[in-house]
Formats: sequence, structure tokens, C-alpha cells
Amino acid sequence: MQRRALIKAGAILTASAVAGAVQASEKAAPAAAVLNLPGMGLPVITDGRVRNYVFIVLKLHLGPAHTVEAVRAKEAHLRDALVRAGHRTPFVLPDTWLALDTTALSASLIRSASTLVGRGAVTRVEVVSQSPRRRTGMQGV
Repeated sequence: MQRRALIKAGAILTASAVAGAVQASEKAAPAAAVLNLPGMGLPVITDGRVRNYVFIVLKLHLGPAHTVEAVRAKEAHLRDALVRAGHRTPFVLPDTWLALDTTALSASLIRSASTLVGRGAVTRVEVVSQSPRRRTGMQGV
């Protein structure tokens, strides 16, 4: 008799734990959409000369009103705007030719995305990786 009571109590506890987990996951906010931009090369320009290229991989965090498909349709335009901005005002750090200024790069891409895709399309830009073309023979600026 006690064995049946223990089995019944175990089943009730398991069911209540599963129901609590389901309710907690339903209350959680939906994950924001993310679009990965594979590698692109941006120049490191100092004193009017191209000193190096840094190849970057980006992750764009999209706003709640925008879908991945809508932003992916404008991916080529976003890349073009970023490369043009990189040549116009390079994302150069003052002490190295091996990395780019990620804050300036992010701000430029967010401005371009608001113009090309729509306001609030890209909320945050995450630089996943940076790899310079040349790793040796660099001088500090």
C-alpha cells in the first residue's frame, strides 16, 4: 500500500515540475533575431597609405520589428556601405595596424542600416573575429 502512495507522489511531483518549467519558458522573452555577416576585408589606412587589411566576421542583432529575411535582402548594400565608410574614414586604432576600432565600425554600420533597412533594424553589432592580413613587420603609429 505504501509503495503505491510513493509511486503516485513521485508522478505528481514530476508532473508539477514539468508544468512549472513550461510556464517559465513561455514567460521568457523571445530571442532577438541575429544575422551573421561572413568575412569581409577592411583597410587600415594611415598617412594616406594602405598599411594592412583586417578581415572581420560580424554578427548583427536585429530589432524586434525586423526579420532576418528583410535584412538579408539588404546584406550586399550593408557590406558596400561599410567598405565605403572604411575607406572614407578608416576604423584605425592609434597604436596598431592589426585590429580595427570596433565601436566606430559598429556605429557606422548601425547608421547605414537605419538608412538602408529602416530605423531600429540593427540594434547592436558584435565583432566575432578580426584577423589581419599581415601579422609581422608592423610599426606602431
